[in-house]
Amino acid sequence: MNCLEIGCGSGDTTIELARRVGPNGHVLGGDIDDTKVKLARHEAAQLNVSNVEFQVLDIRESDLTVAFDLVYARFVLTHLSDPDSVVGSIHRLLKPGGLVILEDIDFSGHFVYPESRAFNRYHELYCAVVQKRGGNPNIGPQLPLMLRQSGFEDIQVSVVQPMGLEGEVKVITPLTLENIADAVIKEELATREEISDLVRDLYDFVADPETLAGTPRVVQTWGRRPR
Repeated sequence: MNCLEIGCGSGDTTIELARRVGPNGHVLGGDIDDTKVKLARHEAAQLNVSNVEFQVLDIRESDLTVAFDLVYARFVLTHLSDPDSVVGSIHRLLKPGGLVILEDIDFSGHFVYPESRAFNRYHELYCAVVQKRGGNPNIGPQLPLMLRQSGFEDIQVSVVQPMGLEGEVKVITPLTLENIADAVIKEELATREEISDLVRDLYDFVADPETLAGTPRVVQTWGRRPR
């Protein structure tokens, strides 16, 4: 199979796809971040994975003409102001009968237990900064209809939400707040001091073995370009 991952980041999933398609298959990973693309290339070289390549790529402006058997995108559409156009581009890039797989978040389904003031504020800030920058933090449930409206068929849906009382899955919340801190401050949604306090409180919350925490709800959907 000839595959494309949109928004590949540092390439972990792209490399896994390359392993799955085998030596006669090929995978292209594209990302708009040149630094991440360089990291992905280095990782592939270290692992001696030769049937994968990485490019700095914005699918909205790409002149790719290759027809792919599979196109995959995870946590990409939520950040875009024009996700429908990207789904349309995916349709164009697929061979007849080709498979599209999309995964994205529904932040409205994100929760912890027991209720946490710090988590509630984090939830508010995350949604606000995504919306301020033209994205949609709750795009997940819209994905199947987006595929249908772009002409895909045989559309399937699954919903997953990893949660836990301990382990790495709990730490996603404070880590994410740390990663979006600069954007939140730039949009004047919170001060650096408030974010530092929230991060500390969230780490304390997830360290407690009697609290439940994890990821936002994730909608997975897939379909085929008609033959």
